Amino acid sequence: MSLQLYAHPFSSYSQKVLIALDESETPFTLRLLSSENPKNGEEFAALWPLKRFPVLVDGAETILESSIILEHLELYHPGSRRLLPTDPKAALPVRLMDRFFDSYVMTPMMRIVFDRIRAAQDRDALGVAEARALLDTAYQWLDAKLVDRDWACGGEFSMADCAAAPSLFYADWVHEIDAAFPNTRAYRARLLARPSVARAVEAARPFRHLFPLGAPDRD
Repeated sequence: MSLQLYAHPFSSYSQKVLIALDESETPFTLRLLSSENPKNGEEFAALWPLKRFPVLVDGAETILESSIILEHLELYHPGSRRLLPTDPKAALPVRLMDRFFDSYVMTPMMRIVFDRIRAAQDRDALGVAEARALLDTAYQWLDAKLVDRDWACGGEFSMADCAAAPSLFYADWVHEIDAAFPNTRAYRARLLARPSVARAVEAARPFRHLFPLGAPDRD
Protein backbone atom coordinates (compact mmCIF):
# COMPACT_ATOMS: atom_id res chain seq x y z
CA MET A 1 0.00 0.00 0.00
CA SER A 2 1.29 3.45 -0.87
CA LEU A 3 1.74 6.21 1.65
CA GLN A 4 -1.56 7.94 2.42
CA LEU A 5 -1.43 11.60 3.47
CA TYR A 6 -4.51 13.14 5.02
CA ALA A 7 -4.02 16.84 4.42
CA HIS A 8 -5.21 20.02 2.77
CA PRO A 9 -3.02 22.04 0.37
CA PHE A 10 -3.88 25.38 2.05
CA SER A 11 -2.79 24.11 5.48
CA SER A 12 0.67 25.34 6.51
CA TYR A 13 1.63 22.12 8.26
CA SER A 14 0.31 20.09 5.34
CA GLN A 15 2.47 22.16 3.00
CA LYS A 16 5.51 21.40 5.16
CA VAL A 17 5.06 17.68 4.49
CA LEU A 18 4.01 18.12 0.87
CA ILE A 19 7.20 20.08 0.17
CA ALA A 20 9.32 17.34 1.75
CA LEU A 21 7.59 14.62 -0.28
CA ASP A 22 8.14 16.67 -3.44
CA GLU A 23 11.81 17.26 -2.65
CA SER A 24 12.48 13.57 -2.12
CA GLU A 25 10.25 12.48 -5.02
CA THR A 26 8.46 10.08 -2.69
CA PRO A 27 5.21 8.68 -4.13
CA PHE A 28 2.08 9.03 -1.99
CA THR A 29 -1.68 9.36 -2.24
CA LEU A 30 -3.25 12.60 -1.05
CA ARG A 31 -6.43 12.05 0.94
CA LEU A 32 -7.86 15.54 0.60
CA LEU A 33 -9.65 16.78 3.70
CA SER A 34 -12.58 18.83 2.47
CA SER A 35 -16.36 18.94 2.56
CA GLU A 36 -16.37 17.35 -0.88
CA ASN A 37 -14.57 14.28 0.52
CA PRO A 38 -16.53 13.26 3.65
CA LYS A 39 -15.16 9.71 3.68
CA ASN A 40 -11.61 11.06 3.99
CA GLY A 41 -12.73 13.21 6.90
CA GLU A 42 -14.33 10.25 8.67
CA GLU A 43 -11.19 8.13 8.25
CA PHE A 44 -9.03 11.03 9.42
CA ALA A 45 -11.12 11.57 12.58
CA ALA A 46 -10.92 7.86 13.39
CA LEU A 47 -7.14 7.91 12.99
CA TRP A 48 -6.61 11.06 15.06
CA PRO A 49 -9.52 12.29 17.20
CA LEU A 50 -7.77 15.64 17.83
CA LYS A 51 -8.23 16.29 14.09
CA ARG A 52 -4.95 18.10 13.55
CA PHE A 53 -3.49 17.53 10.14
CA PRO A 54 -1.55 16.28 8.34
CA VAL A 55 -1.64 12.60 9.23
CA LEU A 56 0.43 10.02 7.37
CA VAL A 57 -0.57 6.38 7.09
CA ASP A 58 2.22 3.98 6.20
CA GLY A 59 0.80 0.48 6.01
CA ALA A 60 -0.52 -0.34 9.47
CA GLU A 61 1.24 2.61 11.09
CA THR A 62 -0.26 6.06 11.66
CA ILE A 63 2.21 8.93 12.01
CA LEU A 64 1.15 12.20 13.61
CA GLU A 65 2.63 15.72 13.66
CA SER A 66 4.48 17.22 10.70
CA SER A 67 8.01 17.04 12.14
CA ILE A 68 7.56 13.40 13.16
CA ILE A 69 6.16 12.63 9.72
CA LEU A 70 9.30 14.11 8.14
CA GLU A 71 11.49 12.12 10.53
CA HIS A 72 9.56 8.96 9.62
CA LEU A 73 10.03 9.63 5.92
CA GLU A 74 13.76 10.09 6.44
CA LEU A 75 13.99 6.75 8.22
CA TYR A 76 11.73 4.62 6.03
CA HIS A 77 11.23 6.49 2.74
CA PRO A 78 14.26 8.71 2.17
CA GLY A 79 13.58 8.98 -1.54
CA SER A 80 15.94 10.68 -3.96
CA ARG A 81 17.48 13.08 -1.42
CA ARG A 82 17.71 13.41 2.31
CA LEU A 83 16.41 16.41 4.22
CA LEU A 84 18.03 15.53 7.55
CA PRO A 85 21.70 14.65 8.01
CA THR A 86 22.33 11.06 9.03
CA ASP A 87 24.98 12.20 11.51
CA PRO A 88 23.17 12.90 14.83
CA LYS A 89 25.28 15.95 15.66
CA ALA A 90 24.81 17.48 12.22
CA ALA A 91 21.07 16.84 12.46
CA LEU A 92 20.65 18.85 15.66
CA PRO A 93 20.85 22.34 14.04
CA VAL A 94 18.30 21.23 11.43
CA ARG A 95 15.94 20.02 14.14
CA LEU A 96 16.45 23.26 16.06
CA MET A 97 15.53 25.40 13.06
CA ASP A 98 12.54 23.17 12.33
CA ARG A 99 11.29 23.81 15.86
CA PHE A 100 12.07 27.52 15.56
CA PHE A 101 9.85 27.94 12.50
CA ASP A 102 7.02 25.88 13.97
CA SER A 103 7.12 27.44 17.45
CA TYR A 104 8.15 31.05 16.87
CA VAL A 105 6.84 31.82 13.38
CA MET A 106 3.99 29.40 12.62
CA THR A 107 2.47 29.46 16.12
CA PRO A 108 2.19 33.25 16.56
CA MET A 109 1.01 33.58 12.96
CA MET A 110 -1.78 31.09 13.61
CA ARG A 111 -2.65 32.85 16.87
CA ILE A 112 -3.37 36.01 14.89
CA VAL A 113 -5.38 34.11 12.26
CA PHE A 114 -7.47 32.16 14.78
CA ASP A 115 -8.23 35.35 16.69
CA ARG A 116 -9.83 36.80 13.57
CA ILE A 117 -12.13 33.76 13.30
CA ARG A 118 -13.62 34.49 16.73
CA ALA A 119 -16.67 36.65 17.27
CA ALA A 120 -15.66 40.28 17.77
CA GLN A 121 -16.52 40.23 21.48
CA ASP A 122 -14.26 37.24 22.06
CA ARG A 123 -11.13 38.57 20.39
CA ASP A 124 -7.89 38.87 22.32
CA ALA A 125 -6.19 42.17 21.47
CA LEU A 126 -3.38 41.60 23.96
CA GLY A 127 -2.71 38.10 22.64
CA VAL A 128 -2.54 39.39 19.07
CA ALA A 129 -0.15 42.18 20.09
CA GLU A 130 2.07 39.63 21.84
CA ALA A 131 2.02 37.40 18.75
CA ARG A 132 3.04 40.30 16.51
CA ALA A 133 5.88 41.23 18.88
CA LEU A 134 7.07 37.61 18.90
CA LEU A 135 7.07 37.55 15.10
CA ASP A 136 9.19 40.70 14.97
CA THR A 137 11.67 39.14 17.40
CA ALA A 138 11.72 35.93 15.36
CA TYR A 139 12.30 37.86 12.12
CA GLN A 140 15.16 39.77 13.72
CA TRP A 141 16.82 36.65 15.15
CA LEU A 142 16.44 34.83 11.83
CA ASP A 143 17.87 37.78 9.93
CA ALA A 144 21.12 37.49 11.88
CA LYS A 145 21.25 33.71 11.40
CA LEU A 146 20.87 34.04 7.63
CA VAL A 147 23.96 36.14 7.04
CA ASP A 148 25.90 34.39 4.23
CA ARG A 149 23.36 31.53 4.15
CA ASP A 150 21.11 30.50 1.29
CA TRP A 151 19.07 28.09 3.41
CA ALA A 152 18.14 27.81 7.07
CA CYS A 153 21.10 25.63 8.02
CA GLY A 154 23.62 26.60 5.36
CA GLY A 155 24.12 25.42 1.81
CA GLU A 156 21.66 22.52 1.63
CA PHE A 157 17.87 22.68 1.53
CA SER A 158 16.67 20.68 4.54
CA MET A 159 13.77 19.73 6.76
CA ALA A 160 14.13 23.16 8.37
CA ASP A 161 13.40 24.85 5.05
CA CYS A 162 10.31 22.68 4.60
CA ALA A 163 9.07 24.19 7.87
CA ALA A 164 10.23 27.70 6.96
CA ALA A 165 8.45 27.93 3.61
CA PRO A 166 4.80 27.85 4.74
CA SER A 167 5.45 29.59 8.06
CA LEU A 168 7.17 32.61 6.49
CA PHE A 169 4.77 32.62 3.55
CA TYR A 170 1.71 33.05 5.75
CA ALA A 171 3.42 35.04 8.51
CA ASP A 172 4.35 37.74 6.01
CA TRP A 173 0.66 37.92 5.07
CA VAL A 174 -0.48 38.58 8.64
CA HIS A 175 2.53 40.57 9.90
CA GLU A 176 4.72 41.74 7.05
CA ILE A 177 8.46 41.18 7.36
CA ASP A 178 9.91 44.64 7.84
CA ALA A 179 12.50 46.04 5.43
CA ALA A 180 14.82 46.19 8.43
CA PHE A 181 15.20 42.41 8.02
CA PRO A 182 16.53 42.11 4.44
CA ASN A 183 18.01 38.63 4.92
CA THR A 184 14.70 37.25 6.11
CA ARG A 185 12.84 38.87 3.22
CA ALA A 186 15.37 37.53 0.70
CA TYR A 187 15.17 34.06 2.25
CA ARG A 188 11.38 34.05 1.89
CA ALA A 189 11.82 35.00 -1.78
CA ARG A 190 14.33 32.16 -2.31
CA LEU A 191 11.91 29.72 -0.75
CA LEU A 192 9.11 30.85 -3.06
CA ALA A 193 11.39 30.34 -6.05
CA ARG A 194 12.17 26.75 -5.02
CA PRO A 195 10.20 24.44 -7.38
CA SER A 196 8.79 22.27 -4.57
CA VAL A 197 7.60 25.34 -2.67
CA ALA A 198 6.24 27.01 -5.80
CA ARG A 199 4.19 23.90 -6.55
CA ALA A 200 2.79 23.88 -3.00
CA VAL A 201 1.83 27.55 -3.31
CA GLU A 202 0.11 26.93 -6.64
CA ALA A 203 -1.80 23.93 -5.28
CA ALA A 204 -3.10 26.13 -2.46
CA ARG A 205 -3.95 29.15 -4.62
CA PRO A 206 -7.59 28.11 -5.33
CA PHE A 207 -8.27 28.13 -1.58
CA ARG A 208 -7.04 31.63 -0.76
CA HIS A 209 -10.60 32.82 -0.23
CA LEU A 210 -10.56 30.74 2.96
CA PHE A 211 -7.93 32.96 4.59
CA PRO A 212 -9.72 34.74 7.47
CA LEU A 213 -7.74 37.98 7.22
CA GLY A 214 -8.20 38.19 3.46
CA ALA A 215 -5.32 36.99 1.30
CA PRO A 216 -3.17 39.84 0.00
CA ASP A 217 -2.72 40.29 -3.74
CA ARG A 218 0.81 38.90 -3.63
CA ASP A 219 2.73 35.75 -2.83
